[in-house]
Amino acid sequence: MKLGPRAISLSIFGVLSIVSLFFVFQLKFSFSFEQFFPKGDKDLDFFKAFMEEFEADDNFLLVAVRHEGGVFEQDFLKKVHEFTLQSRQLPHVLESQSLTKLGYPIKTPFAVTSIPVIHIDDPGRYESDKKRLFQDERFIHNFISEDEETLVVFLKTVSSITFEQARELLEGLNGLVEKFEFEEYHYLGRPYFQVELVDMQKREVIFSAVISFILVTLIMYLIFRKPWGIAISLVSIALGMLLFLGYMGAFGRELNAMSALYPIIMIMVGTSDVIHIMTKYIDELRKGKARKQAAIITVKEIGLATLLTSVTTAIGFASLLTSRIGPIQDLGVNAAVGVMIAYVTVIGFTVVMLSGFRVDQLIKLGKGQAFWDRSMLWSYRLTRNYPRRIAAGGMFVFALCILGISWVTTNYNIKSNLPRNSKITDDFNFFEKHLTGFRPVEFAVFPQGEYKATDFEVVREIGKVEEKLKEIEGIRAVNSITAVYKSINQMFGGNRPEAYELPESKEQFARYQRLVSQVPMAQANVLVNQDGSKARITSRIFDIGADSVKQRVNQVQQWAKMNVDTNVINIQQTGTALIIDKNAQYVREDLVEGLGMAILIVSILMALLYQNIKMLLISLIPNVFPLLMAGALLGFLNIELEAGISIVFAAIFGIAVDDTIHFLSKYKLAINKGKSTEEALQITFAESGKAIVLTTLILFVGFLVMLFSQNPASFTVGLLISVTLFGAMISDLMLIPLFIRKFMPTEEKKEETVSLKPIEINV
Repeated sequence: MKLGPRAISLSIFGVLSIVSLFFVFQLKFSFSFEQFFPKGDKDLDFFKAFMEEFEADDNFLLVAVRHEGGVFEQDFLKKVHEFTLQSRQLPHVLESQSLTKLGYPIKTPFAVTSIPVIHIDDPGRYESDKKRLFQDERFIHNFISEDEETLVVFLKTVSSITFEQARELLEGLNGLVEKFEFEEYHYLGRPYFQVELVDMQKREVIFSAVISFILVTLIMYLIFRKPWGIAISLVSIALGMLLFLGYMGAFGRELNAMSALYPIIMIMVGTSDVIHIMTKYIDELRKGKARKQAAIITVKEIGLATLLTSVTTAIGFASLLTSRIGPIQDLGVNAAVGVMIAYVTVIGFTVVMLSGFRVDQLIKLGKGQAFWDRSMLWSYRLTRNYPRRIAAGGMFVFALCILGISWVTTNYNIKSNLPRNSKITDDFNFFEKHLTGFRPVEFAVFPQGEYKATDFEVVREIGKVEEKLKEIEGIRAVNSITAVYKSINQMFGGNRPEAYELPESKEQFARYQRLVSQVPMAQANVLVNQDGSKARITSRIFDIGADSVKQRVNQVQQWAKMNVDTNVINIQQTGTALIIDKNAQYVREDLVEGLGMAILIVSILMALLYQNIKMLLISLIPNVFPLLMAGALLGFLNIELEAGISIVFAAIFGIAVDDTIHFLSKYKLAINKGKSTEEALQITFAESGKAIVLTTLILFVGFLVMLFSQNPASFTVGLLISVTLFGAMISDLMLIPLFIRKFMPTEEKKEETVSLKPIEINV
């Protein structure tokens, strides 16, 4: 028995669907800060080498517990102390610390011991304990808030904790917190970010997929109004989405911080392809063509244009490969592959399925068609009758865009990328307001010549840098090897707060060195490497923005060149914050490089397609406007240009070029059939105009779905793409006809007059 085209198509795509469904369940989510490290960066290489000798600067989880009325209440202190002890038993926790465990070192005839910072069992001493610890820079903001209502429990975790380990730790911690029934608590640290952001990714992917599909279903109903037309379009889009997810699972492509965009990209791009193909097929049926012939014409005329639009969209996304950031590179590759999967699905499945149906089975004809005919005719007449006004409007928009772009900033901050209306954001803001910031600011210290990191001269110079850091607004929790010797000096000074300073003489320093291993608070092993060839200065800074942090760090480094003895030490900034913040610097370079490459490749394709330099320029110029609009919106809305936002430009260029290709392809077909410029333009408006407007409206509303996202970056991406793609449609329909008339006019046929009546070609 010989199978027909539809049976073969259904069989092939049925098998692919089953295989894809299997691999969908193999998909995994991943998140780590290392994913956002820029590849090929010299500071990254230095940081990795430095961390081989020291611990990571983000191996902590802070738990802030709040008590209204003040923490100096015995029952509360006992509860915090017991919580601190029990939290040490949590999985992947190496150490736990809080004020209830800390002590001041004291020298006895036998050894160095300590007295507690807070005498929990003696409430009568609370006032004196409080007075002393609030004069100690080691405790205020680090272990206790200035308003005396919050204590911090510091949990030291394993270095480079994985997502699975972070999940285990958070599950145990949540259970422990519930057990102690703290009235208010907040978390801050790498494990918390990992777990919460992965959970957000999962919610975003499901939410965006469901809402987008509901939206597309409504749109297809409004367009076709017939069960078969709606069913074929929706099945085609869903099939493309399924095959894409199957590809992700089969090739081990993990879902990461950019994953919420995948469902929207696939559904919107698939919808655009389906509408163009179905519109053309129905158009040919209405002309009286047989179903098989209509399908062949559709593939020949729209299939090629759709292939080109898919390729250009894929190139736009593939330009993200120039980024140094892993998740963005992954998005570029996956989105490019997804676009081509959507195209193959439409050509191999949708067209074959359509060929089995009559026009009255696919769409309900009525007054809607007359509306589109009138609208497209009005648009055509507008470009013909008011060219100067349109040109002036274009120049005004161009000038406005340049102004907006001049206001763009790259002062990226963490808070702008945290989920809106979520506990993790509330917790982050709580620490910023009451305690220390999250961003680590770390310096590597290199003793020069014969000096070691534990020598008096080196420690003294490190102390100078420390004091300068403490003067910088927003920097807190400064720590280095100097803390060891300051603690010993304080011990010999009767533990008076003012005695917390470095010894004045080298002889006194040498005497203290013999006691270093006995001081409980020393932690010298994490501040100096084993052979004493390197040391570190750690601190944290408020979330003031990448550029602002860089400015303050440069201020410290410039000061050090003038005030620190470079014959004794050299310092160099390092740490995870520096590496991630460097993305703000690279994003501009990568953006220009990627877009330049995409424009070049698309230009070559256009040149091969049109074989006319004027047509090439006409096709590219209108697509500069959407890019300028996106940049201007960033400036006017005061949105930082950072790694996650940079993908907007690749998406906009790749998708915006689609409408241009459809418009010019239809125009070229009309010209090749002997039509004059005006006849060809009117036919192009009538036949391609509706599909361009419809697909743009669908993309506009589809990406607006992201405005409901908890993720601010997704919100911004959705807003920018929606608005600029709408601008791209206006640019195509208004500017391209002006350029064609100006640079590529054809002679009007004297015996013919261009008809301005609606041409009933499209659906």
